[in-house]
Amino acid sequence: MPTKRTDLADEAGELFARGAEKTTALPGVRARRYERRRCAVTAVQVLDARGSRAIGKPVGKYLTVALRSESPADPCFSEEALCIAEELRRLLPPRGGSAPVLVAGLGNRAVTADNVGPAVVENLLITRHLEGSLPADFPPLAPVCAVAPGVLAATGVESAEVVRGVAARVRPACVIVVDALVARRLERVCRTVQLSDTGLVPGSGVGNHRAALNEDTLHVPVLAVGVPTVIEAATLAADLLESGRAAAPEAWAAGENAVVTPKDIDGQIRRLGRLVGLGINLALQPALDAEDLAALLG
Repeated sequence: MPTKRTDLADEAGELFARGAEKTTALPGVRARRYERRRCAVTAVQVLDARGSRAIGKPVGKYLTVALRSESPADPCFSEEALCIAEELRRLLPPRGGSAPVLVAGLGNRAVTADNVGPAVVENLLITRHLEGSLPADFPPLAPVCAVAPGVLAATGVESAEVVRGVAARVRPACVIVVDALVARRLERVCRTVQLSDTGLVPGSGVGNHRAALNEDTLHVPVLAVGVPTVIEAATLAADLLESGRAAAPEAWAAGENAVVTPKDIDGQIRRLGRLVGLGINLALQPALDAEDLAALLG
């Protein structure tokens, strides 16, 4: 059977026994499940090199929020955004002075399933340029700036090079990178948001490794926000074979270099862009609520 590729830490080592809430014992890994604002959250902490080898993820914290909403009109949409915001605040470094937060929306706008990062940037409240120009009675706003660097094939410039250049110029307190991920379970596609304090390697989920975006390369804390929008066809076929819903090994062999995404991925990306954008806005602008943000963003 093929290797089942995933970018999600809680899938990487099958940390929980199926049908149970007991943590699978893995050396150097600590995992737990809990509920926040009626959203299921999985917290995975990779403690050391043993844990990193066990699940193939860097040492750090990984917080995964399960999604249920179908659209922004869904009653649980705002609860999910608040959950994302509160979990993201747990990872944000202490902020002092006027240093901004830089958000980098990674991905290829021409490929719908890879457009999560740019879609999130379109839904951010950008405030760095407003410093000193707001009325005295306006709620205090934290400085936020953003960039959507595109992809190497379209620009000739690595995403990491663009983000590194912007970071050197604006000197942020931290960088939040947003990107599409790969899941190993079909039910996780477009239904999960993963937050981590480890940064990321753009394109690694589909085997197209680019330069890393992390504290070592950017010299500031780097948080990653990812949403799985595809599953490898070979992984999906292998799961179908295991469950008895498919019979031929050729099913996964034929899909070894293909990925699968939902047929309504355009609508899913719009929903996820608004949801994750709102979550980041709420995390970075504690003086504002969802209604304030909706008014400011139009």
